Amino acid sequence: MSLLTEPAPRAARPPVQRTVEVVGRRPVDAYVELTLAAPDIAERTQPGQFVAFAVGGPTTGLLLRRSIAVSTAGEGRVTVVVSAAGPGSAWLTERQPGDTLDVVGPLGRPFPDPPAGTRALLVGGGYGAAALVGLAARLKAAGSEVVAVAGAASAGRLCSVQELTGVADSVTVTTDDGSSGRRGLVTLAVDELLPGCGVVYACGPMPMLRAVADAATALGIPSYVAVEESMACGIGVCMTCVLPVVGEDGRTRFARSCTDGPVFGGDRVRFADVGSLPWDVVGADAMGVVRP
Repeated sequence: MSLLTEPAPRAARPPVQRTVEVVGRRPVDAYVELTLAAPDIAERTQPGQFVAFAVGGPTTGLLLRRSIAVSTAGEGRVTVVVSAAGPGSAWLTERQPGDTLDVVGPLGRPFPDPPAGTRALLVGGGYGAAALVGLAARLKAAGSEVVAVAGAASAGRLCSVQELTGVADSVTVTTDDGSSGRRGLVTLAVDELLPGCGVVYACGPMPMLRAVADAATALGIPSYVAVEESMACGIGVCMTCVLPVVGEDGRTRFARSCTDGPVFGGDRVRFADVGSLPWDVVGADAMGVVRP
């Protein structure tokens, strides 16, 4: 393996904008799963990508789209799991079968495929686990053994455990309060499962991604993380979702989560510097940042 994990590949096909019908809705503990009849988007989507919804209806003041990771895509349908974190996502969770939605997708870079037969560890935090369901199915179809960890603060915040159990060879559940599965952080199980794995994939809160990536890097195992930075536009224009990422030349640049990600090599993201302006990022000197 090279010093730095290879970057995620670009998507094979460009996104499209479509008006699609909601054909399924079901509560999943603290979240809502929506199923969309979206054949043009489904046929283009690869695990790790996301879609962007117009929210609020035709007269809304909510101008920015809401970006949601795709859980599964196939047979003309796309499923997403939505957490009602704000007005836009709350509006999405209230949609019913028969409603229509304006959707752009798929967006972003997908998870890369490992060599055939590679034992893969998938780690999901909260509703981030939904983004790993399609990946688990893809890896299994390619002959990989798939072990998964799903963690959350409490049982009600877990997501997609049943779906992962139906695909992966094993699923370990952890909760911070011990209300389901093992008590403790996901890293409790990750540290036990990492030996013998050839690649790690993770999606969830930044602190979890950092811990998983650090553990994999310490053992020389490549990791890929789907970050959950807030994406205001989803197409790389607004620059609100940037984070410091080490490039192939070893230099740090601000990368856009929506277009350069959301999947990055775990050892490429400078998690400790997210939200700050590192002195050595390309262009920092022009902004007057001095070396400490």
